[in-house]
Amino acid sequence: MKRILLVEPDKILAQVYKASLKRAGYEVTQVSGAQEAIISANDFHPDIVVLELKLVGHNGVEFLYEFRSYPDWQEIPVIINSLIHPREFASSAILWREIKVAGYLYKPQSSLKQLSSAIRFILDKEAQSSVPASLKRIENFYTARDFGF
Repeated sequence: MKRILLVEPDKILAQVYKASLKRAGYEVTQVSGAQEAIISANDFHPDIVVLELKLVGHNGVEFLYEFRSYPDWQEIPVIINSLIHPREFASSAILWREIKVAGYLYKPQSSLKQLSSAIRFILDKEAQSSVPASLKRIENFYTARDFGF
């Protein structure tokens, strides 16, 4: 069973996301802040992280820089699922390349189904190689390629 570390400060959204992802067959640990996420990542060993950038205390980008500073976590994919529009995040290739963001969902324009599809898409590397590129597009799911990086 694949493990998801869900970093979501909104308690209601966190409950909804967690329940939906568990029904989809994932093991989910949810935290609301950056420091909790670092501790949970160490204990939980996630296969993927789903991150809201707007966190109390340290923001999501600060979390990503710290998260990527640990050698064991450099290859763990991160999907940003945020209220911050991707254009604000996309202004820097450094953010996409250095902190290796696998993809971006803008909450006001995405659904639980899209989040689940994005997670499945990122985690299922075998399926990616056998699916034509034209079918790999998930509506409202942005990758570095969408911004020319």
